[in-house]
Amino acid sequence: MLYRNDGIFIAGLTGMSGAGKTTACRIFSECGFETVNCDDVARRVVERGKPALVMIARRFGSDILHPDGSLDRRKLGNIVFSDARSREELNEIIYPFITYDIVNNIVHGSAEGTGLVLLDAPTLFESGADALCDTIVCVTADKGACAERIMERDGITREQAQDRLSSQHGADYYIERSEFSAVNSGSLAEFEKALRVIADRICRKAREDRI
Repeated sequence: MLYRNDGIFIAGLTGMSGAGKTTACRIFSECGFETVNCDDVARRVVERGKPALVMIARRFGSDILHPDGSLDRRKLGNIVFSDARSREELNEIIYPFITYDIVNNIVHGSAEGTGLVLLDAPTLFESGADALCDTIVCVTADKGACAERIMERDGITREQAQDRLSSQHGADYYIERSEFSAVNSGSLAEFEKALRVIADRICRKAREDRI
């Protein structure tokens, strides 16, 4: 949590790539949550000229930049998705910038809202952003199904999708660290229903914490 008695209740959303976080964001938004998308934050902090991008280029070389000085995400991705140590070094650079931006988004963006915030963060635990949260919900699915969704979403090969999944944690990692979990193993309607139940329970939890 950010501060006690600040009127803001933060639910962290994380889970496996391709498991249904986009659907979860939509359902929580319909239930009154304002969403802070950490992928958007991560893209923003590495824009051309930003300190994080300068540090990344210094570590990984200017080859990961386009001629105009912006980040070539594909080249950087090819490096970090295939090498665990490089991925750790990248995370060490960008996570502090991401966390700072997240806090600003939450504090300023929630001042006139419902006070309910969904922090959509695929690397919630790795970045330490779970420390900002009052509760955590994860979404998981079978790895095969996740790979299919990633292929369709990002237009990549099965091998590339599987490489992404192999660089991430499995379902048990997220479930063990989350207060709520939704498994995307049936129909979309079933998944949405499970998410609405969780969102409702979190809303009640938020109201109780404010009493």
